[in-house]
Amino acid sequence: MNTSRRDFLKHSLAAGAAATVPYVWTGAHARPHDLNGLPTIASIGVGGSRGRYSQGGSIAMRASKRGRMIAVCDVDDLHTAEFSAKFDNKLSRYRDYRELFDKEKPDIVTIGTPDHWHVPIALAALRAGCDVYCEKPLTLTIAEGILIRQAVQDSDRVFQVGTQQRSENWARFLKAAAIVQSGRLGKNVNAYVAIGGGEVGGPFDAEPVPSDFDWDLWMGPTNDAEYSERRRKEFRWFYDYSGGKMTDWGAHHIDIAQWALGCDRTGPVKVSGTGKFTPLVPDHFPWQAYFDGQATLPGGFHTATKFSIDLEFANGSTINVNDFYEREGSRTKFENGILFEGEDGRIFVNREKLTGRPVEELTDADELELRERIVALYKGKRPGSHMRNFFECVESREEPISDVASHHRTMTSCHLCNIVLMLGRDLYWDPDREQFKGDDQATALVSRPRRAKYSLEATT
Repeated sequence: MNTSRRDFLKHSLAAGAAATVPYVWTGAHARPHDLNGLPTIASIGVGGSRGRYSQGGSIAMRASKRGRMIAVCDVDDLHTAEFSAKFDNKLSRYRDYRELFDKEKPDIVTIGTPDHWHVPIALAALRAGCDVYCEKPLTLTIAEGILIRQAVQDSDRVFQVGTQQRSENWARFLKAAAIVQSGRLGKNVNAYVAIGGGEVGGPFDAEPVPSDFDWDLWMGPTNDAEYSERRRKEFRWFYDYSGGKMTDWGAHHIDIAQWALGCDRTGPVKVSGTGKFTPLVPDHFPWQAYFDGQATLPGGFHTATKFSIDLEFANGSTINVNDFYEREGSRTKFENGILFEGEDGRIFVNREKLTGRPVEELTDADELELRERIVALYKGKRPGSHMRNFFECVESREEPISDVASHHRTMTSCHLCNIVLMLGRDLYWDPDREQFKGDDQATALVSRPRRAKYSLEATT
């Protein structure tokens, strides 16, 4: 069978994406209690039938194919029972992750909780000596990103963030980044990103807390709030727990845009734009007072629904972030994806396609050159499975493809976009010092107050 080089490239990049053979644990760092040479795994935040998002359980199951699952932890006892049943109820079950670390010594921890718990649990896992796979977005604030980046630097642990677009989707995003960096679009390349708009809903009536669910622990460091199923299931649309579409899809597409433009180890110098919040948020709402517990909002969704934000970088690149992108006087419009445009051409990429004349005109020789660039971008490894990359790096002790330092820079840009929306004006950022220039009001939004019993000292 004569297979063209182009087909060979396509299939070789994706090969192994579905591999599920358990990963043999042979490194010198393996702990004495490991059985059969497999790394032991504990999964924290797995979701289930009472939740909306299932990514925590999905990453836990993918990890279990490469190691030995020993424990599960979730604030919902029903969810721990449902997950444990997949392993013949042989797992140790916990409601509080701190008890898990007191009693278990897993080699690897997967974290799939709501966003506001990612950093505290990740810090505890690093302190316990675990390698970590944590779902995105990793951080709730810029300050958390600085903290977790330093913690990873100070440890000898492997830490993969779940921004799987760096690995999967038939390597479309990798190939797009390689095309941009190859110079095929010319100079002065900018990115136009669309991530969809936020949802509108509420206010929601308070409801009884299920008896087998710890609502106080679920809220953790955030301000006390009345329980409602919608608040719990759709936490993405509350700034208390997440950052709306900006940190949901923005964590994916802004990450790829910064990576392709060579801005993934720095940050913007200016952020500007406009947006719109849900009807529950009054004009000029005092967000810092809200986070301080001194101002209130009705109990409904309140993250931004529409926006157009420019992130300007010192190298001259701009990333324009929108809920929906439409160019005036042109047929160019899209709801989800990234448009890279330079002086000599443009390409568009999302999870379904990679298009544009520079893609269509690639020769077999071009494809082979891009393949080498893709491998270099992927730190010398074969892309295909994000979880496989993590386990390979656990064994080799190398840095995984979605490392904390670059992801922190992505999340900083996402958080800066939200702060611009909250304050309603241009902001100037020093990416080297990681602080605002002469802006106390913006600086106050770099971090958040935490309930005393869930301070970082108490939770790690």
